[in-house]
Amino acid sequence: MNERSQTEDATPRTLLIVDDDRPFQQRLARAMEKRGFVTETADSVREALDKLRIAAPEFAVVDMRLEDGSGLDVVEAVRARRPDARVVILTGYGNIATAVTAVKLGAVDYLAKPADADDVLAALTSTDEEKAPPPENPMSADRVRWEHIQRVYELCDRNVSETARRLSMHRRTLQRILAKRAPR
Repeated sequence: MNERSQTEDATPRTLLIVDDDRPFQQRLARAMEKRGFVTETADSVREALDKLRIAAPEFAVVDMRLEDGSGLDVVEAVRARRPDARVVILTGYGNIATAVTAVKLGAVDYLAKPADADDVLAALTSTDEEKAPPPENPMSADRVRWEHIQRVYELCDRNVSETARRLSMHRRTLQRILAKRAPR
């Protein structure tokens, strides 16, 4: 848990939740309010940026893929407005390349959906000295392959033809792989 002075304990912790999955967003907001946060919610990058112009929160939970853009834009805006903000990325389409980008932009953690409120709270309040425990179920070989393809795809600015060329793979084969969910 973060060390907070007595004056900080008196002020409520502000949290912005940005997710276009409304039921999930509302459940998480209620759960985080029960854990002492004052929450604001946004359904899109545009709405999140509008709310950030009014006030920058101490904490943020941002979905990676939103209907009108990337959650990475929100991470960047939160950190620009409030450099000490702690931001966690949530995604159902996790891959190593986007996780690295999120951390470079200032996210403190990257969680796969569906994450519960306890996982989110732990990610938001963990200290930099704490190390994540090793995974109980490491990635399968299929997952490692999928992660590598996703990384190259991101490095090629999401250009399917260029990615296929660099991986020496047929473009249609690559498109089929990209259309599927990540293997476990």
